[in-house]
Amino acid sequence: MRQQLHHLSVQTRGQGLEEITGPVRDWSGRQGIATGLLTIWCRHTSASLLVQENASPEVRTDLEEFLQRLVPDGRAWRYRHDDEGPDDMPAHIRAALTQTQLSIPVEGGRPVLGTWQGIYLYEHRAGPHRREVVLHLIGEAARGAAGAPA
Repeated sequence: MRQQLHHLSVQTRGQGLEEITGPVRDWSGRQGIATGLLTIWCRHTSASLLVQENASPEVRTDLEEFLQRLVPDGRAWRYRHDDEGPDDMPAHIRAALTQTQLSIPVEGGRPVLGTWQGIYLYEHRAGPHRREVVLHLIGEAARGAAGAPA
């Protein structure tokens, strides 16, 4: 059994979904772990993680607009917490309604995703931010990989 840990830095452009499938897939493929479990953890309380369709941009737009209507920015709900501006508390609520951790099986050294699935960091703040996502991969080494039985 092997395990690897990596910190992935993601630059967001402001509120919206940032696809991170490529960097996650690339990193996991280089670890020499053929079969296992990948845990992805978002180290923030105003951003989250999603597995969502990555073929049609309308899906992301509709999801973003839905959450914006469900939890509007500003003072519409008279949020008490607004230390960092009118989008502060709404960002925390959106993160609470989504998820900050994903668990994805790994097979053949790659995350097992459906045909149209992508992994996204969901930025809930209006302005751009640098976010950190932690990747933890645990599993069985590929045959012939360093430390694996031959």
